[in-house]
Amino acid sequence: MTFFRQLSLASKATLAAVTVFVSMIISRSYLAETLELRAWRWLFRLQLALFVNSLMLIGSLYIWHSTVSNLSHSQAGQSTCFRLWKLAVSIFLALAHSSFFTMLFLVAEEPYLFSMAAYSCLGAYVIMLFFLCILSGMEQAYQLLAWHRGRVVGSLNKSQKLVLRPALAVVVTVVLSVMGFLNAAQSPAVKTVMVPIHQLPPSMNSLKIVLLSDIHLGPTVGKTKMQLFVRMVNALEPDITVIVGDLSDSEASVLRTAVAPLGQLHSRLGTYFVTGNHEYYTSDVSNWFALLESLHVRPLHNEKVKISATGAQDGGGAGEGDDWICLAGVDDIEADILHYSDHGMDLSKALEGCNPDHTTILLAHQPLAAKRALQERPDINLILSGHTHAGQLFPWNVAAYLLNPFFAGLYQVAEATFVYVSPGTAYYGIPMRLGSRAEITELILQCAP
Repeated sequence: MTFFRQLSLASKATLAAVTVFVSMIISRSYLAETLELRAWRWLFRLQLALFVNSLMLIGSLYIWHSTVSNLSHSQAGQSTCFRLWKLAVSIFLALAHSSFFTMLFLVAEEPYLFSMAAYSCLGAYVIMLFFLCILSGMEQAYQLLAWHRGRVVGSLNKSQKLVLRPALAVVVTVVLSVMGFLNAAQSPAVKTVMVPIHQLPPSMNSLKIVLLSDIHLGPTVGKTKMQLFVRMVNALEPDITVIVGDLSDSEASVLRTAVAPLGQLHSRLGTYFVTGNHEYYTSDVSNWFALLESLHVRPLHNEKVKISATGAQDGGGAGEGDDWICLAGVDDIEADILHYSDHGMDLSKALEGCNPDHTTILLAHQPLAAKRALQERPDINLILSGHTHAGQLFPWNVAAYLLNPFFAGLYQVAEATFVYVSPGTAYYGIPMRLGSRAEITELILQCAP
């Protein structure tokens, strides 16, 4: 106990994060089979919120030190303005930390104002933390360079430096947050992409597939946005509509009315869905499958459908002759990591009966799954993915680019193989987008020569 008291606050926060993470592993390994599903689902999401908040506490201590503690030693630290500033920073950090808990308690048909405020503060928190670190790194690098050259560092006195860094960080954070908020508030851009496909039946030339991804119904995305997406899709008059994962961030029973507009989608040859990692975080996949089927959205659970110009069938044929394409979908790869019962990416099962003589289109939420699929089945013509959000928020754009084999847009992997990664139709939690735009993708398949 004495050792724990001697630790710094940052060390205590790190220890708390490690403890929560270990508890998640233990509960996943030993409690998943014994607890009632609803109780287990609530426990897992609570642990996830506590884990993220433990990590965030380290960043919050740094923000507090940079914007409050350092200023308290200056002349400004005794003023009324400083006390108001201290209160504002406290509220800002408290709202940012509360964001992940709204996933547990404040999810409904439409977003609550508190949830929007909390997640907006979380976005500003990410921007401010990154910019403060950049400023600190630049200052240290400058001091090191000046010392190496034997020069006197800077003309600003210590008091001015203490005020300048947080002031600059706040200005940049406010400007970028407003830009990101306004960008995310826009309707998704409709992007039309022409894709040449080998073996595409002539009767299906100019087949139109509309791609949706990463809608994230939950604390900050509700029914109104879903109605907008459905109207925009219907205006495109698609032959096929596909939703490649991360449709929701909560249970089906909670978001039943929010997702109801999907039942109004008009796709001539059907609407199809595959799971993303967030469907497994909700631990409610079976109920989501049932709800989507009631809305005439077909989940592809490691399975395929054969689609002709006139309809879709599960069996060996789709209309007369061989005039069909194979549309398959796989479970998200994180189902394996989470040991989600009867779920996990099974490409062989999904593509059973699909052969190189016919066009094969695969729905796989993560670009990493697309890469694995092509390693096993290089004859796939087109893979549709999402997951990356094109980074959604700076500096996550850089991380998303480095961590994914495909980032956003159309990639030609081989002469007859393409991968398209959607930047997302909405956003995850934080109602901001920097460096990317939400998108509804209209893919037109054309017979390749």
